[in-house]
Amino acid sequence: MRIPNKLAALIVGLLLTVSAVPARAVDLEKRVIRTKLDNGLTVLMLERKFSPTVSLYIRYRVGAVDEVKGQTGAAHFLEHMMFKGTTTIGAIDYQQEKDLLARIEQTGSKLDQEKMKGDQTQTDKVDKLVARLQKLQAEHRRHYRSNEIDRLYTENGATGMNAATGQDITSYYVSLPANKIELWARIESDRLMNPVFREFYTERDVVMEEKRQRTETSPKGRLYEAFMSAAYKVHPYGMPILGTTEDLTFISQDALRHIHKKYLNPNNIVIAVVGDINPDATLELIERYFGKLPKSDVPPVEITPEPPQKKERSIEVEFDANPSVIIGFHKPAPPAFDDYVFEVLEILLTKGRTSRLYAKLVLDGQIAESVSAYNGLPASRYPNLFAFFAAPRHPHTNDELIAAIFQEIENLKTQLVTDEELTRAKNQMKMAYLKGLNTNSDLASTLSYYELLLGDYRYFSRYTQQIDKITAADIQRAAVKYLTTQNRTVAVLKKPAAQKTDEIRNEK
Repeated sequence: MRIPNKLAALIVGLLLTVSAVPARAVDLEKRVIRTKLDNGLTVLMLERKFSPTVSLYIRYRVGAVDEVKGQTGAAHFLEHMMFKGTTTIGAIDYQQEKDLLARIEQTGSKLDQEKMKGDQTQTDKVDKLVARLQKLQAEHRRHYRSNEIDRLYTENGATGMNAATGQDITSYYVSLPANKIELWARIESDRLMNPVFREFYTERDVVMEEKRQRTETSPKGRLYEAFMSAAYKVHPYGMPILGTTEDLTFISQDALRHIHKKYLNPNNIVIAVVGDINPDATLELIERYFGKLPKSDVPPVEITPEPPQKKERSIEVEFDANPSVIIGFHKPAPPAFDDYVFEVLEILLTKGRTSRLYAKLVLDGQIAESVSAYNGLPASRYPNLFAFFAAPRHPHTNDELIAAIFQEIENLKTQLVTDEELTRAKNQMKMAYLKGLNTNSDLASTLSYYELLLGDYRYFSRYTQQIDKITAADIQRAAVKYLTTQNRTVAVLKKPAAQKTDEIRNEK
């Protein structure tokens, strides 16, 4: 078949673009300026003059895995509280406010302690404490300006301002006009060193509602939480980032202070600045504002590793929703070579209409509504999972879908993937990789992530080189080694038995 000229030109262009990926990555790597301040904080800078803007990331090697038992959700809750202002940002009269905050915390703690008594709780005492807390909160509102950090950023042209808490890392990021870097440095250093936990009890209710919406009333959330709890029996990766309902209900400010202390270790901090910058002037600003953070000699806490899994783990979740499944296998974290292998396998199996599982289960067999693979669940600081998420198409069942996925896994073990499949998957990955290098924000995110997680931002520039090394034999070997019955966890979502019986009657 003759290829039209325009299509041929497009294909040639794409091939040339893909072949240029390693060179572009190496060029970017050489332009990154990496500096470690005297206190141990790492700064990455990349000058790009495309527009008079700059993207800034500050990442902390602190996440849900660093929480204390019984205080799950503290890292995520702290992220919320870090937007509440500081002793200067949002404060009207901090000395008076400080006294009110202490009284609010004291009253709130007494209220929690009374409610914790369960059947022994004195209702009249609770009512009095609630009234006192509300009165103090109303008085407190006259002593601060709410959302002052948001206002400062917005009025100075900020875009993309947000934060995120994961199992491994907590991140704060924003893009600004290039002449507003000092504003960013002032805000971020101040809320790092002088945060004020305003509106604590109000915000706790907000976090509890977020938990209800994302887990308790969400079939996908319930299934995922049950799956992770089954897959990790020892390691804290099994605990939800939002925390358990039991812990969140009475979580204290002390729990947040415990996590915040870990923020204050400069060895746990990476700052990335990408955009229209003067590197010397930018570094001087960062040193001025963040260099005052004292050096920390506190060694990292050792987290107990998850023991090797000896047999299949399975769990069922009943919910009034369409059925679905999650299947996960334990595997190494980056930079292990086998992690790259699973990166390729993720694409080969479920990314695109021609991918193996999508073509066989969704398009041809039509036994699945959806199927996707995910490498690196739930995070990458410690050994993680290669997982499948899938939903059967009616009238097919979870069992049929699981059997079909297992069969494809067995095919990987007994038959080498074709050169065509492997090449297509690698090219998809390279195109996605290139796309991730286009914007200042994407670059700042990538550089800071790998520097903090792996101790070397240059991981990003070596990524495609490692991908190119992977062979069909590597994929087969990894499948045989990790995708085994004893190494897997299977979680299924199904409707309650009584409801399924009613549906069968209605169909008849």
